[in-house]
This record gives sequence, structure tokens and C-alpha cells, in this order.
Amino acid sequence: MVPRPFMGQADLFAKRTFTEETEQITGGAITWQESPELRLGKMQSDGLLFVHQTELLTHLPAPWPEARRHEEILTELKLAAETLDRRAVERALLRRQMRQVQRVEQENPSWLGHEPLWLIAPYLPEWLGRAYVPARLGPGCYRVDPFGTDFLWIAANELPLQDELVPFLIARSGEALDEFGRWVVRRRPREWVLAMLKYLAMSTSVREELLLDLARPEEDPELSARQRHIVEVLLATNSELREQLLAQSATRGCVEGRQQEARAALRCVLTSRKIPLEVTDEARIDACSDLEALRRWLEQALTASSAREALS
Repeated sequence: MVPRPFMGQADLFAKRTFTEETEQITGGAITWQESPELRLGKMQSDGLLFVHQTELLTHLPAPWPEARRHEEILTELKLAAETLDRRAVERALLRRQMRQVQRVEQENPSWLGHEPLWLIAPYLPEWLGRAYVPARLGPGCYRVDPFGTDFLWIAANELPLQDELVPFLIARSGEALDEFGRWVVRRRPREWVLAMLKYLAMSTSVREELLLDLARPEEDPELSARQRHIVEVLLATNSELREQLLAQSATRGCVEGRQQEARAALRCVLTSRKIPLEVTDEARIDACSDLEALRRWLEQALTASSAREALS
């Protein structure tokens, strides 16, 4: 089951990733900023890619080298579960045309350029292939020419898993998004991965798998402490996740491992509710080897007013 994504937050996350990743990936050749409002009603595109140093783009995987022909590129993000019908594409083309009018008005009217458009989506819809016969430029990259004003369609599900393509890969969907999640979990900071898990429409099973991966101890004590804090906050604030992890732990690993997970969850809840533990309470938790008792204490800790009440 794939949970319904928080589309507003997912959109912000996608834009943030373009903002943070583009300049670094391209070595400063391209930067991203949110697009200005197009004043024909409120029709604002997702963003603009500004091209600064074309020579730095040659060695990067497609679609980055395609930016060498332009000074700026209008970008439209269509994430998983967003509509990819004719109306969505026509609106994107309208916003492109509006930006072109805006540039003609802002710049010298003798400017004869055409505003390029990159439309980033999980896949190339079947109707688009029938209507416009896109030309494939490389894996996941298609040039579409509806009316003599071509645009680039980037199908994220078809792109290879490469660090330089992460801003595009977050537009993946279904199994391709799950594959991306497993690949990227150790390649980006934990805070970024947690945002990805929160906002993108990944399957529940893979989301849980990646959360468990994040929970594995680090060799660096400082990183391990940060990691533990992240996991504790997640467990304290998400009862559904806590129950899922406890249920999952019942079928994974040895009995001792399940007991340790239950103890950690119990301490996490007590800490988040600011319920102090005496030395005797700590010893009692450590000594308890009854998994059912630990689970009962965890449930009681959600409403208890003292450690004594939680561990009764």
C-alpha cells in the first residue's frame, strides 16, 4: 500500500532539493531559485534554473548537458500521484509562454530567444507519446515538439541512479521510488532522508525498512547520538510507527534484540513525557526479559504520571 503523499510538503521538499543540490552537483554551472509570479492571474511555475558556466555541464549525465544552450530554464515538477493528462501539460506550456512574454517585456524587445521548459515527472504518459512522438535523447530524457516550440520531458523512473541526478530522481513513483529510497538512504544526510520518507509516496514496507536502516548504530559517537535522538523523536511522536516497529521486531532478529528495542521505545516515551527514572527503575527495565511486560509498560507509559505507575 502506498500512502497518499502530502503534496504541498512534497512540492516544497522537491524545490528545496533543487535549491540545495543543483549548484553543488553542477559545480556552480547552474543554480535554482523559485520562479517569480507570472501575472496573468496567479499562474506560477515551480522554478527556474539559471545557467552560469556551460563548460562545467559537459561531463554530467543527461539532462544537465542540455542546459548548455540556455541562460535560464523554466521547470515544472509533477511528482507521484499528480495528474499527467493533457490539461496539465497545456498549463505548463501556458506558463512557459507567459514567462517568455515576461522576459520580452523585461529585456530588450529585440530579444529573439525562446524560453525553454523542462517538465520533470515519474514517467512519459502514453497519450503524450501518441500525440507528439517524443525524440529520446538519453535514458529518461525526451524532446517533445508540439508546435515548433519544443520542451524537455524528464521521466525520473527511467533515469539511472546517480548522485548528480538526485533532484530529478525524487520525482520517481512506485517501485522505482522504492528503489531510489534504498539506494539514497546512505548517500544523503539523515535529516534529508527523513524528509524524503515523510513527504514522498514511498511504500510502507520500504519506509519501515529505511527507518530501521537509519536506526543502525554509527561508529562515530557524535553521529550515533544524533541518530539515536532522531529515532527517539520518531518513536515518541508516531504511535503507529512505534507499534509497527514493535510488531516487526517480533519476527526479526533474536529475542534479546527485540527486548532491547522494546526497552529503547519505553525509555523514549518516558523521556518525551518528562517522566524521570530512578536508578532502581533503570535496573528494573534492564533486568526485564519478558517482552509482553515491556510492551505493557510501553502502553502504560503513554498515560502514566510517574515511572512507578508506568512500570506497575
